[in-house]
Amino acid sequence: MSKRILFTGGGSAGHVTVNLALIPKFIDMGWDVKYIGSKEGIEKELIKKLANVEYIGISTGKLRRYLDRENLKDPFRVIKGVFQAYQVIRAMKPNVVFSKGGFVSVPVVLAAWMNRVPIIIHESDITPGLANRISIPFASKICVTFPEAKEHIKNDKAVYVGAIIREELMQGSAIKGLTFCGFTRNKPVILCIGGSLGSQKINEILRRNLHHLINRFQVVHICGKGQIDSSYSHYREYKQFEYVYGELVDILAMTDIVISRAGSNSIFEFLSLNKPMLLIPLSRKASRGDQVLNAQSFKSSGYCEVLFEEEMNDASFIESVNHVFEKRHEIKKRMSKSGNDNAIDNVVELITANAL
Repeated sequence: MSKRILFTGGGSAGHVTVNLALIPKFIDMGWDVKYIGSKEGIEKELIKKLANVEYIGISTGKLRRYLDRENLKDPFRVIKGVFQAYQVIRAMKPNVVFSKGGFVSVPVVLAAWMNRVPIIIHESDITPGLANRISIPFASKICVTFPEAKEHIKNDKAVYVGAIIREELMQGSAIKGLTFCGFTRNKPVILCIGGSLGSQKINEILRRNLHHLINRFQVVHICGKGQIDSSYSHYREYKQFEYVYGELVDILAMTDIVISRAGSNSIFEFLSLNKPMLLIPLSRKASRGDQVLNAQSFKSSGYCEVLFEEEMNDASFIESVNHVFEKRHEIKKRMSKSGNDNAIDNVVELITANAL
């Protein structure tokens, strides 16, 4: 009988990217692969594109850091999710559970622990997110992306593995990207991406300054679900998308510089492709501050420039974009020496070693 692995993680694309990189490896090894996520989250959309992976949706509660009436309902949703995940795990009898985090992962981790199934967790940021902080006591091992992340995890469970990069990311075609966007080789290309859900602040400042940018650049804007603004569609040098799937590798191949949030998975992908970055991290007011730490780490290594939201205005935005572009060759030279090895094989070995 083939071995069985259950993946979980969701709520944002960043909580699925690592799983998307690992799943093909286990399919090639002949493992039976299933995935538990939320019933309507972005993880469902992404995983459904994979062949030979059964997706199972469960009830989830969102782990909010702010007051909301829905907070009263969430404990009951989580309990329901634990019960649903418990039944799936009991029937599937996986050899191991791999969790990328996000609020959907908590019921799955609890259910796996109740079924005495080994749990491997992946943490992309320097400090663990709330879902992973809840889940860590139940895990066998925690894979971390930054070496300094080990300082924030007790009991010697943390294993530094580096950044997991999808292999297909290296196969993009700049010509295909230019064709897809209707761009030419005459102007450099900026990719602006505010995360899978989009960033209203980044969207607004980019569009407000678009008339300046297109004098020098062509701009691809991945703005998030429901955030397309058709009033800007007449610009030939500006293409906007809610989200991009298969074509993203080609868009990245043609990109000269990236404007982005500072989620760990994304910025390590940009680093692997030697794409200079302007990072605009989520502020500490809007998050636990993980993106600020990620951005500062990359800034100290010389891979990016950082523009904090509190300091962002039209003038500072345009100045920062131009500064990254002017320094792009210097930044790319440092990136090429980063020694950022692909960690997929290390994680596969760790999962296999801890499976029942």
